[in-house]
Order: sequence, then C-alpha cells, then structure tokens
Amino acid sequence: MTQQPFSRPGAFDLSSLKRPEPPAGGPAGPGAQGAPAGGQAAAGSSYAVEVTEANFQQVLEMSMTAPVLLAFYSRTRLPESGTLADDLAEVVGELEGRFLAGLVDIDAQPAIAQAVQLQSIPMVFAVIEGRPAPVMQDVLPKDELRTALTQIGQQLTTQGVAGRHQPLQAAPPAGAEVADEPAVDPRYAPAEDALDRGDVDAAVAEYQKLVDANPADAEAAAGLAMSSVLQRSLGVDPDATRAAADAAPDDLAAQSLAADLDLVDGRPEDAFARLVELVRRSAGKERDAAREHLLTLFAAVGSADPRVVQGRRDLASALY
Repeated sequence: MTQQPFSRPGAFDLSSLKRPEPPAGGPAGPGAQGAPAGGQAAAGSSYAVEVTEANFQQVLEMSMTAPVLLAFYSRTRLPESGTLADDLAEVVGELEGRFLAGLVDIDAQPAIAQAVQLQSIPMVFAVIEGRPAPVMQDVLPKDELRTALTQIGQQLTTQGVAGRHQPLQAAPPAGAEVADEPAVDPRYAPAEDALDRGDVDAAVAEYQKLVDANPADAEAAAGLAMSSVLQRSLGVDPDATRAAADAAPDDLAAQSLAADLDLVDGRPEDAFARLVELVRRSAGKERDAAREHLLTLFAAVGSADPRVVQGRRDLASALY
C-alpha cells in the first residue's frame, strides 16, 4: 500500500506540531517490530503506545498498515478517562494486532490535543490510512468496549481493511531485517490471499471452513458474507442487471442480484432499500427469501454500521 501525505482533506491538522528529525537508521516503518521513535509500548500491552509530540506523526503513519485508535484522556481532570485508556490498551492486546492503541495524556501532551482540536474527554478516534473519525466519546465498561471493538473490526473487514500490526517490542538490532508487510492473522490468511489473487470462489470456501469450525467467529462470518456477495456479482453486467430489476420490481432474483451490485458499488443504503421494499410488497416464501437475502447483506456490512441499524428498523417496519 502506497503511503500518502497526512495533509490531505480529512486528516488531522498537524501544523502546530514540529515533526522531529528521525533517529539514526530511520524510524521503524509500518509493520516494524518496535515502538515508534520517541515513545514506548504501554504497560501490559504489545499493541498500545504512549503518544508524544515526538512520535505522533509516526503513530498516524502506522494507520497505513492497520487501524490506529487514538485515545485522549486525563487522569487528573477525569480519572475515568484514564481507566478507559487502560482498558483500551488491554482489549486491543486481545485482538492481536487488529488495532494499535495510541494513548494520549492531554496533560502531558497539550499540543497534540490542540492539533486535533479536541473538545472533550474521553475521546477515541479511529485513524485509517491517515483519516480520523471519532468512534467513542463515553467511558464504556470493559465488556462493552470489547464488543464495540469486535464490531468495528468486523465492519472494517467487510470494507477490505484487514491488515494487522506487529507487536511493539524493543527496536531490532542495527542492520536487522524487519517485515515490510502487515501481519495477517494466520486463520484468515488463506481467504485473504485468495481475495488478493482474485479467486473469490476459494475465498468463499476458506471463510466457510472458518465459520463451520467456529460459528461465533464474527470476522469470518463477515468475510464469508462479503465474499459471497462478490461471488454472486462476478461477470454480471451492472447496467443490464439494474435495467432488469427496474423492469421487474417484484422479481426476487432480479432484485437480489441488483442489491448485490449496489453493495459492491459502495451503496448499501440502495441495496437495503431495494430489498426492504420487496419484503413490503411480497408474501409467503418469496418474502422470506427476500428477508434472508437482506440479512446476508447486513452481515456483509456489519451490525455496528449505522446504515445497517437503520436498515433493520426499515425491515421491521416492512414486516410488521
């Protein structure tokens, strides 16, 4: 993946921070096994780092490999926010590289809080390929935090964000080789490799094996759902498919395939609306089939996505 500058629209404004000179030998790049220069791995977690002005830019750059969760806290102003930061570091560690937690003590690092225009604490941003988005503004119990991160990870997988961070360890000896590629959970490697080479059938088969072995594996289930959508869409003419669906609004097969294409094209709201309306107009086995197809699209996008939440409300309204 090609790194892009962090001054593009949607990125943090880092103009108030002076980027430090890299240490001799250069900073550890994405995927390197070492804490970012100027920082140290947070206590108790190999996937969390204390963020300072010296390593802030590098922590953001690590979001090119896999998502970074920036957690802003103050133990003096709001002790509960410090507890959230500790819990985040612990839970992220359980996810084995799916996220890197960057912990920002705003009392020690006020310039960083100013750079991101922080309004309140606690605040957790998800940074993906340099682009930040707020994902949490409340102190959550650890179990709820664990559930929230699992759902976020599932949603990102369906969007093709599947890289993993290497654990943060002591910097390797001078001259030692480090990995250039993001770490991949070995359970998902065969499916992801199949997708990388364009073999969707193989990806479906690999994800199906994971789901059969562990039906509770939400990430595998999401991967299976999205791979199945891709499989059904292979070789389909989008214009002809949508024209056929427009000409036959009550045709289950036509509407289902058009909905798959809507999802692949990044238009989940259109996909959901198409099938919700079919559920509303149909009855019996056809209605059940339309509903089941819609549920597979919900799974592909992820239950935490607000568009899925709204889609479920619309489906309930159509059913009852």
